[in-house]
Amino acid sequence: MIVTNPGSRGRYAKSAAVRQRALEACVDAFGISGFYGATMKDVAARAGISYTGLLHHFPTKETLLLAVLEYRDSKGTQVYFEASSSIEDTPANAVRAMLEVAVQNETEPGLIALHSTLSSEATTPDHPAYEYFQSRYRALRQFYTGIFQVLASRGESNSTMSPEALAITFIALLDGLQVQWLYEQDRMHMRAVIADFLEMVIPKE
Repeated sequence: MIVTNPGSRGRYAKSAAVRQRALEACVDAFGISGFYGATMKDVAARAGISYTGLLHHFPTKETLLLAVLEYRDSKGTQVYFEASSSIEDTPANAVRAMLEVAVQNETEPGLIALHSTLSSEATTPDHPAYEYFQSRYRALRQFYTGIFQVLASRGESNSTMSPEALAITFIALLDGLQVQWLYEQDRMHMRAVIADFLEMVIPKE
């Protein structure tokens, strides 16, 4: 029989909770000030933990940045995989499913601010998140291009744009809407705008 130490489980749970608080605080700090503007001490203060405690979980600001980007991605990973698996069978539904990722983020404006701030700040090759966003946009372009190619081959697309150009436009729409939403959250309705755009491209079934 294996005997576990109840105290170790408690310490693990506490450690996981502290890490989660740090990531949530980082979303706010990086979303407001960017990677270079925010400090580790600021993140620690927002999380309500000591600076030493933060360093225990994230030794450098770079490791914290990568962790918070992974945390952000985890919010939409399930929807992404479900949409990917249905591209060949129901490509139109796959596009509409991805709409939910953007809409879900409306409940967490900090995540939208994080993406908008860091994706703009990280355009220089020496930024620690440069390769992350470069790879992310490549993957998104490939994903949406594949969807729009299938739609075009089936005669289910109303657009005269090439699948790749349409994918680039769609991603730009998503990013641009999120920025505008941050300024006027009470007036901007991302779901409605994206839905209208999709209706121009994909006819209703």
